[in-house]
Amino acid sequence: MMDSAQLTALAAVLRSGSFERAARMLGVTSSAISQRIRALEEQVGSPLIIRSQPCQPTEAGQRLFRHAEELTLLEQGLRRDLGLDQRERNAGAVWPSLRIAVNADSLATWFVPAMVAVPETLFDLVLDDQDHSADWLRRGEVRAAISGSSQPVQGCDCRPLGALRYIATASPDFHRDWFGDDGVTAVTLARAPVLTFNVKDQLQSRWAEGATGCAEIGPSHWLPSSQAFVDAAIAGLGWGMNPQVLVAGHIAEGRLLPLIDARPLDVQLYWHVSRSIKAQLAPLTAAVVEAAGAVLRPIKRLVEDQ
Repeated sequence: MMDSAQLTALAAVLRSGSFERAARMLGVTSSAISQRIRALEEQVGSPLIIRSQPCQPTEAGQRLFRHAEELTLLEQGLRRDLGLDQRERNAGAVWPSLRIAVNADSLATWFVPAMVAVPETLFDLVLDDQDHSADWLRRGEVRAAISGSSQPVQGCDCRPLGALRYIATASPDFHRDWFGDDGVTAVTLARAPVLTFNVKDQLQSRWAEGATGCAEIGPSHWLPSSQAFVDAAIAGLGWGMNPQVLVAGHIAEGRLLPLIDARPLDVQLYWHVSRSIKAQLAPLTAAVVEAAGAVLRPIKRLVEDQ
């Protein structure tokens, strides 16, 4: 049976990235952390940590790290069921760390309130496009993911969250310079500079195809930031797909214009969670559903509204 103090030390090193920070987290010496890690490695029979800056897990270390985190989740659930969580809040209890794959626009618009609603939990977020975030679950590298796919990942449950509405927007000057004479057509979209989050981002092409029948778009600026997307559109750098919740005020005040009125793009989002710790993540699932419901559009209304 593995020693809980040794597993806690491993988790602390991998969370913090160093033996010294792990020692401060746990209120022990660096030597004590080293001894616990060494004893665990001797028991397992292989290295668990790559001593780099920051420290990284080996394959065996990653598996033990996930095991340690699941044990912490189980203990947290037990404390909650026994009514001990409030009494132990300031007693040095170890908080579980949840690694979750989230798309950047969800993080920028509605996901933070879900995190706030789950106390005594640390979050380790992996940012990826909603069309690719489920891959992290398939590889076993996260415990839950916000995905654009409604197909459950093997070993996971899936539930709909709603749809994030996007508006193709540009500054008034950009709109005039690139679309003023000929309007928004396949030809003008193929010439106008566009804003793209990264190589996985297909929203601009999807919108162009829906609006004009052609998915071809112009030369791209690469901006991996939701807020930078809005700022760049306002500055006239290019046109791009922005969440309606982030640009509604700018549109109302004239800083941004929709490329085509009444032509939104709704992206459906789903919550995938590992079935093995579904019960332990129930509070987070409830918080995610509530936070999403405050911002996202119900999926059942999409066809009716368009």
